[in-house]
Amino acid sequence: MRQTWRWFGPKDLVSIDDMMQAGVEGVVSALHHIPTGAVWTAEEIARRQALIGVMKDGSPSGLKWDVVESLPVSEDIKKQKGDWRAHIEAWKASMRALRGAGIEVICYNFMPVLDWTRTDLAHRRPNGATCMRFDLIDFAAFDIHILARPDAAGDFPEAVVDEATRRFAAMSDDDKAALAQNVVFGLPGAAENFSLEDVRAHLAEYDRLSPETLRGHMIDFLSEVAPLAQELGVRLCCHPDDPPFTLLGLPRVMSTEADYRTVLDAVDLPANGVTLCAGSLGARPDNDLPGMMQRLADRVHFLHLRNVTRESDQIMGSFHEAEHLGGGTDMVALIAAVLREERRRRAEGRADHQIPFRPDHGQDILDDLTRKAQPGYPSIGRLKGLAELRGIMTALDHPAEGLRA
Repeated sequence: MRQTWRWFGPKDLVSIDDMMQAGVEGVVSALHHIPTGAVWTAEEIARRQALIGVMKDGSPSGLKWDVVESLPVSEDIKKQKGDWRAHIEAWKASMRALRGAGIEVICYNFMPVLDWTRTDLAHRRPNGATCMRFDLIDFAAFDIHILARPDAAGDFPEAVVDEATRRFAAMSDDDKAALAQNVVFGLPGAAENFSLEDVRAHLAEYDRLSPETLRGHMIDFLSEVAPLAQELGVRLCCHPDDPPFTLLGLPRVMSTEADYRTVLDAVDLPANGVTLCAGSLGARPDNDLPGMMQRLADRVHFLHLRNVTRESDQIMGSFHEAEHLGGGTDMVALIAAVLREERRRRAEGRADHQIPFRPDHGQDILDDLTRKAQPGYPSIGRLKGLAELRGIMTALDHPAEGLRA
């Protein structure tokens, strides 16, 4: 398992030096400043690689840009409207440029409008740490009473609607503004700029677009880009919906193992693969992460290892981001399944036998609480998670007590 770390670029408050001291082996990054639908040029890619390659004092870091996360898929592609064909060609051009720079793994997602959704970006835990949380009641209050989406109440159980109404009535104006800002933070690159009217306009574009239609558009997209990826030697890996259930009336098509299997079978190429995100998929009680790793193993190209604590047994329910070994996913069993797949790949002589992973997210602890890094991406919280995951890997692979074949 190749230990990587997400880096948001030169504005990231977690530095290359921090990554070096964490002992990571590679970097996950993206060119967030380039508008969605535009081409990532060789020059821009090389500029990011150069930044990754040096420490603050100019010394070489020895780190490389291993995984792209994410090369964004435009809303036009998802809806098959406007400039969607031109955007696919731009995506292909970006993929060629990335492969020309030596990068082989590209993560993307096919979530409409929202990249991810949380209602609280700094939920306080009993020990004083903070984490991100999705509260179903708060989200219903936002959807029904703040966004005022038509017929929103029909998407929630009656008890949730009643409690959301009571909670909304007790909110101050500041509470309402903070909730709206937290939800809108999941809009790509628009955390501080999107208004509620912007959100409503985006949602209107998906009105009456069914999950089946969106899935068909995704298969059309992959039918265009996956053959080129196969030819170039690039591994594409789709990130699951976060959270893995319907929100705001939007279709969701990558929330379960069955969703992945449908898309993998429809475009049946090794290059068409999976980003197995234990946190996103783990927010749903019917997703068995160790089993999914075992059954989808051949097409898993990238791993996000994090954990969530579900606060109900319902498909749509509240959850918060737990410590890496403290949530609902059996992380030891999941890593054991990964190591078994890596051994199988090595025995077959596969060049991609080492699967990159990153310690996804993390709770804000110690100095994280004042550093104010990107929500979900603290330095010390991720370092703690990486150390825990590294310990499991080391123990399972140890010749004395290691994983049995």
